[in-house]
Amino acid sequence: MTKIHWDRVQAGVAREKNKMIWRPYGAPQILSLETSALHDAPVSVPWKIPEKLAVSVAITGAFFRHDQNPNQPLTTDAIRDSAMQVLDAGASTVHIHVRDDQGFNVVSLERFRSVIEPLKERHPQLAVDGCLVPALEGEWDEMKRVLDSKLLDAAPVNATATYIGDSLFAKPAPILMEKTRLIAESGSVPEIAVYTDGDVSNANRFLIQSGLIKTPAVWLVLPALPGCSPMDNPRQMIEGLTRSVAAIRDIDPDAMVMVCAAGRAAMYVATMAALMGLHIRIGMEDTYWLWPHRDDRIESNVQAYGLASKLSDVVGRPVATQAEYRRMIGA
Repeated sequence: MTKIHWDRVQAGVAREKNKMIWRPYGAPQILSLETSALHDAPVSVPWKIPEKLAVSVAITGAFFRHDQNPNQPLTTDAIRDSAMQVLDAGASTVHIHVRDDQGFNVVSLERFRSVIEPLKERHPQLAVDGCLVPALEGEWDEMKRVLDSKLLDAAPVNATATYIGDSLFAKPAPILMEKTRLIAESGSVPEIAVYTDGDVSNANRFLIQSGLIKTPAVWLVLPALPGCSPMDNPRQMIEGLTRSVAAIRDIDPDAMVMVCAAGRAAMYVATMAALMGLHIRIGMEDTYWLWPHRDDRIESNVQAYGLASKLSDVVGRPVATQAEYRRMIGA
């Protein structure tokens, strides 16, 4: 057990005459958060982060079904209605997947049209992105039909080769490059989607150094799913996100970076991203949990957007309007 030498402690107290050391050299100014009384240079200035927070809501994604979250929108009508709710509530944009009659992800011009056209009719400034992942026979040609329709203002390109859950998810470099070319030539904005910091190198080598995508670019950071940048505790979340963003800034200093809530980390990593001056994508695509430390399921996309809206108030960054978001991505 540690022994404290109280005789020496008391001698020290007596020597200091029971007082702390206090020398107010700047009196009468004691403390300012902006200047020093001893010189005129500012010592604290406003941070250089975007004033507005872009909030995208990913409505359903490709994976989760009702046995994982009974609230998951699966039908075309449910996807459209959920998207309309969050846009009416003030979301900057929505990210759209569509499902087939069995509830599986599908690339379908007709289904994209039935979702997106009513959204744009009510919200004329809306810039919407849709996920076009041609994994099955015929979907590459259908992807080109969707792009040619001009329904989409942006589309992700997944610069990755990784396991996501129990599936190998890989974009061969030629497919990655050709898809990027098709998106750009359709007039849409290619968004660079990265799942690990190694994907940033892939994007740099194949998309940026090749000249297919000019910087500053739009980046989507998708961590925390099984197989992606691990975020199984707060330390991993903080270190993983700062590492990925730093890697992006090294090659694209002025990038627009949107962090996509996923896995258990979802709302916490969105909070961290908002604090870092980044933008966020929340919703029911990449998670069905509200919090990392509880098993509460997301009840609706508008519930998730409500949390993001409160977050914007807390960090003092109003949610970007749909017109502002369109300008942000250059659509």
